[in-house]
Amino acid sequence: MKNSSRRNFLKNLSILAAGMNMPLPEDAFGVNKKLKVMLVGTGVRGSSFWGQRLVKQYPDILEFVALSDINPGRMAYAKTYMGVDCPTFVDFDKALREARPDLVIVTTVDATHHEFIIKALKNGCDVITEKPMTTDAEKCQLILDAEKASGKKLLVGFNYRWSPYVTKVKELLAEKAVGEITSVDFNWYLNVHHGASYFRRWHGQMEKSGSLWVHKASHHFDLLNWWVDSDPEEVFAYGALEHYGKNGPFRGKNCRSCEHKAKCEYYWDITKSAHDMKMYAENEKYDGYVRDGCVFRNEINIYDKMSAQIKYANKVVVNYSLTTYSPYEGWRVAFNGTKGRIEAWVDIPFMKNSQLDQEALHAAEMNQSGKGDVLNEPIFIQKSFGDYKILQVTSERAGHGGGDRRLQDKLFKNPAAPDPLKHAAGIRDGAMAVLIGVAARKSIATNQPVKIGSLTSLKPGAQRQ
Repeated sequence: MKNSSRRNFLKNLSILAAGMNMPLPEDAFGVNKKLKVMLVGTGVRGSSFWGQRLVKQYPDILEFVALSDINPGRMAYAKTYMGVDCPTFVDFDKALREARPDLVIVTTVDATHHEFIIKALKNGCDVITEKPMTTDAEKCQLILDAEKASGKKLLVGFNYRWSPYVTKVKELLAEKAVGEITSVDFNWYLNVHHGASYFRRWHGQMEKSGSLWVHKASHHFDLLNWWVDSDPEEVFAYGALEHYGKNGPFRGKNCRSCEHKAKCEYYWDITKSAHDMKMYAENEKYDGYVRDGCVFRNEINIYDKMSAQIKYANKVVVNYSLTTYSPYEGWRVAFNGTKGRIEAWVDIPFMKNSQLDQEALHAAEMNQSGKGDVLNEPIFIQKSFGDYKILQVTSERAGHGGGDRRLQDKLFKNPAAPDPLKHAAGIRDGAMAVLIGVAARKSIATNQPVKIGSLTSLKPGAQRQ
């Protein structure tokens, strides 16, 4: 790339994260060469979306200089899968010293994100982290302090914002199509295939994922914060574990060895996936991680039903729920405004009088090949004193509704492109999304509403910063 293009990328990487014009110095990373990238955490998300896809789509812009993971077998497979030729490190500190990356991408277990983010920032690297940014308020504060002290920037990979469908919702709200928004109803449904997968994996343990209030719902809370264009102020929540874990009629170590597989509706045959077998099953000996864990194992301690009321600093009130064992997968949102109502939904079968293959749905959404279904999805707009209209939005299914591709193109290919709707998510966005989930957990434990401002040094504002 030309030096001027590289400088624009670097300058705008900083702008994307900080929301302000803070040009980097001339000797900043990668000005006269490709961006040197290190990936820590080589599981499925890291090796695919933040790995193989970057290698294929941006070979003239970046190069991987190191991979790091506590599991050497999985890391070796990821290196081959990604198609890179770079050193691998079990020791993250050694990787930082020897590889000297410009950018560190963090896709480890959620509860460890802060360790790698903070070390990378202290070593003069910019950082991109998968959502959630972290899992509790204390770690969140450590990250906030580390970024401020480092002079470097942290970006959070909130990809849902970038899909054409949710972008159209944002546009309608920004232009006040139904006046000022006063309240929102947001319901997310995980089906018995995708929802159950969280309980098979490490996500089912609170100490690793922070619960689905954080791991999964931070996606949803970020959408809400972005749509409402305000900071959350107070949260009151309910939650329970009533379906998975100890509630099951039987249990085993994992699906492969389970004596109940013939009668268990949640039986999942990992052996049908050569990729999963090579990445996970063949490398269990290194760290003991079992990818096809039993959804009824006793160690599961997260919630499987969740409901919260969120009050925003601009006085908008949100009713939110997350279901993890729905017969169908999808979501619905409704915005009540002073001049009408907007409703939007994705993959609600009866809304289209259609049958969707629920088992294949998530695989199609996660597809990173660049090829996928083109969809026309409706948005319902009803004025208070007028007829309703249906707006058809051309969208996609693959890559999280087309959000994955657009997020990465903005970061690595078109950093100088205008961003009028503020799609790019920085550290404050990452923190605010996590803190709603943290507050929800605390509210359940205390049966009291929780003020967001009491959790970290961040103070909610009526308008997003």
